[in-house]
Amino acid sequence: MTERSVVHATFVIKRDFDAPPARVFAAWADPRAKAKWFSAPDEGTDFHTLDFRLGGKEESRGIGPNGKRYAFEAHYLDIVQDRRIVYAYDMHLDDQRISVSLGTIDIAPQGKGTRLTYTEQGAYLDGLDRPEDREHGTRGLFDALEKSLKG
Repeated sequence: MTERSVVHATFVIKRDFDAPPARVFAAWADPRAKAKWFSAPDEGTDFHTLDFRLGGKEESRGIGPNGKRYAFEAHYLDIVQDRRIVYAYDMHLDDQRISVSLGTIDIAPQGKGTRLTYTEQGAYLDGLDRPEDREHGTRGLFDALEKSLKG
């Protein structure tokens, strides 16, 4: 039997974007806009669906660079138009749940652009995932978001 363990961690990422808050919010809320940036550059996403509303669900599945299948499943808990998104999500690698997290996105005007503050509180399970890896991956997603907002 696998040794059971849990590591709790919180990280915060602050990013400034040269786009108004409504456009940054739409990049999370609109399925076509989110599909442009919401996958790691070295992973193949073969399924993505987004039901962006209070109580709605988002799912993404694909194959990672290591050949393993990953799955992301989120539930939207709080949405304030152009201002805040709170969601709970879990990650699976093959058939194992590797983490459960609460993500909070705070969107605020910053000059002519937007300051996005992302806070993630995670439970990383059984040594299958690590907080530093999740933070690194999330920063990569925000790089892709920035590129998408410029395009």
